[in-house]
Amino acid sequence: MLKKVRKAVFPVGGLGTRFLPATKAMPKEMLPVVDKPLIQYAVEEARDAGIEEFIFVTGRGKTIIEDHFDRSYELESVLSERSKEELLKELMDSVPNAGTVAYIRQQEPLGLGHAVWCAKRLVGNEPFAVILADDLILAKTPCLAQMTAAREGVGGGNMLAVMKVPHEHTSRYGILSPGKEEGALVEVEGLVEKPNPAFAPSDLAVIGRYILEPNIFPVLENQDRGAGNEIQLTDALSSLIGGDPFNGMKFEGTRFDCGDKIGFLEANIAFALSREDLGSDMKDIVTKFASNL
Repeated sequence: MLKKVRKAVFPVGGLGTRFLPATKAMPKEMLPVVDKPLIQYAVEEARDAGIEEFIFVTGRGKTIIEDHFDRSYELESVLSERSKEELLKELMDSVPNAGTVAYIRQQEPLGLGHAVWCAKRLVGNEPFAVILADDLILAKTPCLAQMTAAREGVGGGNMLAVMKVPHEHTSRYGILSPGKEEGALVEVEGLVEKPNPAFAPSDLAVIGRYILEPNIFPVLENQDRGAGNEIQLTDALSSLIGGDPFNGMKFEGTRFDCGDKIGFLEANIAFALSREDLGSDMKDIVTKFASNL
């Protein structure tokens, strides 16, 4: 019987140096897109995909993330006294149920593969998702929900969210060596971390959504350091090719790289335009400034 994906890992231990000085005292995952921090979008996407347990791999200075997903009784009391019922409900709904959240420290910044390995004992022997909050996706059906449905269709295995990127940008991503394609699914025959564009096997890049089988953990435990002198998740995944089903999924939606300043600004505009309460005013603002260029 196919095991359901019940747990999601959120690697949030990075330093966020590209957003200094804003991230000197605030984690980059707490940067707001319109009125919600990036990490909240990630948790909501996971919850909408049926995730029941949320595992945060944190680092120094990240306790604000724990506070964000905790109850704030003083604030709740003030909102209740002022009859701000709608805002109170939104605040309460943003907090996962008691007992469903866990935090573990990544004591050294040794890369994404190491961050995932740190969650080993909390994940246990079952499939799990990995969500990178930096990669924000605007979609009718949440990206992870698309992936869990596709995974059920192929009987399990590892699955990566993939998208086409300009060939000259392949050196920024893990890149697929693709096999047969069927609909949105692409068989993974190989993976290369940040290849020189001259040697990139395709233009299909892995972005920050993964569904992984637990046999990745012993591989990560013995994985040598790769690009950037870090333990790369892509390198570990490469060694699993040829075993369980292994597919990339070309998701429906628009991905914004919120680890980059331009991508972050673009996400704020796109998400504001997509909202019923803000879209019209935001369109007028964008039009006004565009006309002045």
